[in-house]
Amino acid sequence: MRNADLRWQPGNFEKNVEAVDRLAEIAAARGSTVSQLALASILTRGEHIVPVPGTRSPRRIQEYTGAADLTLIDTEIKAIDEILPRGCFGARYTKGDVPVWI
Repeated sequence: MRNADLRWQPGNFEKNVEAVDRLAEIAAARGSTVSQLALASILTRGEHIVPVPGTRSPRRIQEYTGAADLTLIDTEIKAIDEILPRGCFGARYTKGDVPVWI
């Protein structure tokens, strides 16, 4: 899967790693994890947006619920948007694999 995923390709991969490192600094300053920061960021986008994280671990579910208690301030939201202006570097789907939503 990673061989075809554009987010894992040279150039994009390094930018994504750097972005996660920068997000980790924001998260650490708040005493949270990067996952909690990401979910808290999504929760700021409006009531019509609902994050649905996947996991195989009950421990991760407990971690993720902590995002609901993490209230981001405007400067943090702006910093996150500057770090990842489009959510990531590299498209989620290759051109021929974009799903069609009905």
